[in-house]
Amino acid sequence: MARISFNADWTVKPKVSSFSDLVAADAAGQAVVLPHDAMQSLKRSATDSEGPSTGYHPGGVVEYNKTLFVPEEWRHKRVAIEFEAVYRDAMVFVNGSFAGQRRNGYTGFRVPLDAYLHYGQTNTIRVEARAHQDSRWYSGLGIHRDTYLHVLDLVHLAPDGVLVTTPDVDDERAVVEVAATIQNEGLTTRTVAVQVELRDQQGALVANEATPVTITPGTTTVSRNRLYVAGHRRWSVDDPYLYQATIRLQDGDVESDSASLNIGIRTLQLDPMHGLRINGQAVKLRGACIHHDNGPLGAAAIARAEERRIEILKAAGFNAIRSSHNPASPALLEACDRLGMLVLDEAFDMWLEAMKPFDYSLDFPEWWERDIEAMVAKSRNHPSVIMYSIGNEVPEAGSGHGGAWGRRLAEKVHSLDGTRFVTNAISSFWAVSAEILDDFKQEVSALHARGVNDVMTAMSDIFDRITTSDLVTERTAESHAAVDVAGLNYAEQRYVSDRQRFPNRVVLGTETNPRNIARIWPLVEELPHVIGDFTWTGWDYLGEVGLGRTDYADDPARSGGGDPDYPWLLAWCGDIDITGHRRPASYYREIVFGLRHEPYIAVFRPQHHGRRRLEMQWAWTDTVAGWSWNVAPGAPVEVEVYSDADEVELLLNGTAVGRAPAGRHHEYRARFDLRYHPGELTAVAYSAGREQSRVRLRTAAEPRLSVETDRHLLRADHRDLAYVTIELRDADGNLAHDDDRQVAVQVSGAGVLQALGSARPMTEEGFDATRRTTFDGRALAVIRPTGPGPIHVRVTSDGLAPVTVELKVAADEG
Repeated sequence: MARISFNADWTVKPKVSSFSDLVAADAAGQAVVLPHDAMQSLKRSATDSEGPSTGYHPGGVVEYNKTLFVPEEWRHKRVAIEFEAVYRDAMVFVNGSFAGQRRNGYTGFRVPLDAYLHYGQTNTIRVEARAHQDSRWYSGLGIHRDTYLHVLDLVHLAPDGVLVTTPDVDDERAVVEVAATIQNEGLTTRTVAVQVELRDQQGALVANEATPVTITPGTTTVSRNRLYVAGHRRWSVDDPYLYQATIRLQDGDVESDSASLNIGIRTLQLDPMHGLRINGQAVKLRGACIHHDNGPLGAAAIARAEERRIEILKAAGFNAIRSSHNPASPALLEACDRLGMLVLDEAFDMWLEAMKPFDYSLDFPEWWERDIEAMVAKSRNHPSVIMYSIGNEVPEAGSGHGGAWGRRLAEKVHSLDGTRFVTNAISSFWAVSAEILDDFKQEVSALHARGVNDVMTAMSDIFDRITTSDLVTERTAESHAAVDVAGLNYAEQRYVSDRQRFPNRVVLGTETNPRNIARIWPLVEELPHVIGDFTWTGWDYLGEVGLGRTDYADDPARSGGGDPDYPWLLAWCGDIDITGHRRPASYYREIVFGLRHEPYIAVFRPQHHGRRRLEMQWAWTDTVAGWSWNVAPGAPVEVEVYSDADEVELLLNGTAVGRAPAGRHHEYRARFDLRYHPGELTAVAYSAGREQSRVRLRTAAEPRLSVETDRHLLRADHRDLAYVTIELRDADGNLAHDDDRQVAVQVSGAGVLQALGSARPMTEEGFDATRRTTFDGRALAVIRPTGPGPIHVRVTSDGLAPVTVELKVAADEG
């Protein structure tokens, strides 16, 4: 089989009617390389948009076009295009004729081309996509994942036709079972040799087998081989060891098809006594919910972007991700396999009850089964994937009919993959909302009469009361029983009581409030039936704007609550911002997890000192790890220090400011009030009266441009990227985080500026510009290679010396 990248040489333009094409000049379209997000080129606005949920981006309809020369010899082949995902309502046309469709924006599909091709000629491929009031967050628009052209012999492996499992593993040997589904689309009976090889990471052959398979015309058969691997090495988070399985179909001296994939040997066990065990060892999931977008790249799932995200999340202490709320990209799963990150792959954000006027609920009755099949086929060979989720906060979960749907979906998943577990991320509130909504509205209305400052705290109490109610217990029992793991969104209050009420129930915090991790994590560690926690959210994202913002009570624009206005862009609730920079919440979580023992200093922005903070439910404190403030010396400032030590002492320029308790019994925080003076701020952690460690923040002198890249050598591959971090630092490396400036980036040579951005949550600046204002002293440029050769990245800013970084693109040998 020839599996050829189909990402290059596309054009994209707005879709117009055929009539408009006749009466107006047809625009040629913009040349693009996939993966691509067409929504990034659409203008944001307060009015011509879909509002705060999508970050004030508009919907739209676009069409992609590409030509393909089809040689005469392909007449006796089978030709298809594989799309890993198109957002959304994809319509595929070949030479003007309809060839295929997919409604879901996140599942892969193939379109056979044979019936529409002109052999020995150039053919045209057109793909239409649309986004319109169909998502609760930023969706992107267009062909946002990889595409491939498949050219197959008549006897070939079926699409997604290889399944590798490890059904029997002990310390002596592992059984690796390879099931290959083979199709014969010819007119004669054929006998092929199915050759299966398993090689280790050094390329050494560890097991192999060859089996003759006879297949009659127009039929499909399965060849199943059991390989036995002695001295095997198991895949785990700490040792993500991969083997390569290769399957070849040999027809005489001709190889008619082949496929290679990375696999891991590992075992999964689950019960309420030991929780989740991987390779016999109990594992608690330190989880991050993540959305599908890649920040400045929009929804484009470029492989290096997906890999970098996992690298940073793992370095921050996470060992698991939840693909909220859609199936993860193949590139993301490949990165998780290589790097050792566990995955909860999620299918849907809604079933039959709509979240938006034109969302997937309109397609669910007809398409759910095919989309479940596509998700499982994509994920079932990845050792990183340990669990599937069939839904997120679906209101149906609180009804008998919803329980029936849950069983239907869960059983479908189990029929396709019996080696992994299934959950359903259920919101207690939404599961019973139809019954309690009127009373809830009256109670909230009474709260507003008391003043907006008290609403958030009181509402949390109301939610807690609903979550632990007998009504929720009764209404969600059937839905939880339909799956292997009870997924609880914002319901840690049920962890202890559920163990008594449902002794056979295994529980997972599928979504939790980041502010509560110091109270949640001890429950996860101490309760064996609770297997982990997934915070909302690990990585900040576009849309659902201001979900994690901090407002101030004396701000009239925000005193009434509600969604923030344009030009808000980001949710602003991630441990890690959209550029990949770790925010203070990330270091706090690492301390709570027991993975960091150095203190961490977080300084409240002194410009807001004395104002009453209104922190949204998903907000972290409005803090920065810096001591370079543009305020007058002597200005009051509040500091919090995160530490697992018994107590923390704070020093300013060598003089003690104070000493305060920290550690678990004080939720790992010590707070201090002091006056700002430039210099050095030091936090010293003490346990049992002895110094444990210390950290420092220093005031920056005159800033200069600091430009660093995550890699100097790239591949001549559209799936590769270089991330260039631009910061304002002084000669000693201290960050000038309160002296933001506009920077410009110019790229020459064998690359292009794919995106330029910052983590600023409210901005009118676009990611497709060549100039950007830093945020807290930082910006990020993303460079994409266009071919072999050098790339020069020149960064300038008024009044500062320019900096040039040279990258090199090597010829891609893969």
